[in-house]
Amino acid sequence: MNPALLRAKLAQRAAQHLQRRRRTVTAIEPGGFVQVDGARLVNFCGNDYLGLASHPALAQALSQCAARSGSGSGASHLVTGHGLEHERLEADLAQFTNRPRALLFSTGYMANLAAITCLAARDSRLVMDRLCHASLIDAARLAGARLRRYPHADAAAAAAALCGAQAGAVLVTDGVFSMDGDLAPLPQLAQAAAAAQACLIVDDAHGLGVMGPSGRGCLEHFGLSLPSVPVLVGTLGKAFGCFGAFIAADADCIEWLLQSARSYIYTTALPQPVAAAARAALALAQQESWRRERVLALTARLRAAAAQLGLPLLPSPSPIQPVVLGDAARAVELSERLFAAGFWVSAIRPPTVPLGSARLRITLSAAHSEPQVDALMEALGRELPRVAA
Repeated sequence: MNPALLRAKLAQRAAQHLQRRRRTVTAIEPGGFVQVDGARLVNFCGNDYLGLASHPALAQALSQCAARSGSGSGASHLVTGHGLEHERLEADLAQFTNRPRALLFSTGYMANLAAITCLAARDSRLVMDRLCHASLIDAARLAGARLRRYPHADAAAAAAALCGAQAGAVLVTDGVFSMDGDLAPLPQLAQAAAAAQACLIVDDAHGLGVMGPSGRGCLEHFGLSLPSVPVLVGTLGKAFGCFGAFIAADADCIEWLLQSARSYIYTTALPQPVAAAARAALALAQQESWRRERVLALTARLRAAAAQLGLPLLPSPSPIQPVVLGDAARAVELSERLFAAGFWVSAIRPPTVPLGSARLRITLSAAHSEPQVDALMEALGRELPRVAA
């Protein structure tokens, strides 16, 4: 592309307050603190919901495994890269999700590409929530399926979009929506999929570890399992504080993915030390239920404080609590004001969210304290009126 055209495009994005900026984290400290760009801040914009990312048990598992197996897997899973820690983690994940098998992927993006490109036939009907993650949208395009997107969380519209579909239709949704924090109407979507004989795929990246009586995600929250939700996608880099992703399903489905998913076959396997750390995180999440209870209690505390202050929050039961401001410039200014006050809360702008819905995305962690949440809400109540409408 012409360099002058690139500069013009970048200038236009900056003028619209849509240019993104990377900040460099130099240290992660206990209690939800980070050192970033020379400042010590309370991090209220990460996805470490259970506070496990800096847990010493994960670091110990990783380092001990690295001493045994090295720092890298050296090849793809189907060549020489599949190790004992991968095998053990897949077994742990299958047990955790109450499914016959699980298959590891390097990222959630790659897992979603695999699920859709392998299970949605070209020219088949693929029905998807309008606010699904970008990886699911990209996967639908790559699969060549006939994509229909229904209004957010509208199960009746999803059922209508499936009406008349031939065999092989696929219905896709997030479990917890990453920018709004709300839950998909999974029982109604499962009914719609069953009625149309469609395959329901749920990406529960932000629900696993947090939602449900034992943290097994949105499916447990709603009392759903196989066969009503045939395919579950999850990640290890959010509530479990590690890295990687997986698909959990029945044995035949997982075998088909292993044999045909290009994003699994043609990439280097996740390093075994990372898999070992993920196993430690999965065990801690189940042993220390107080982490899930704590982050949900902090969520309730934040929402109560917001109600007292008259601050607008979307109706989210998850640790994701968005403050929708509409205008991108307002969102950036409020984010910078909070940064100066000692709180890191990212401004989320289009195209990550729809036009006119720029926001602050507050996220909570079990690592946070009640005084930190109270201080954030006090700062937000003080600074929001100062941001020009």
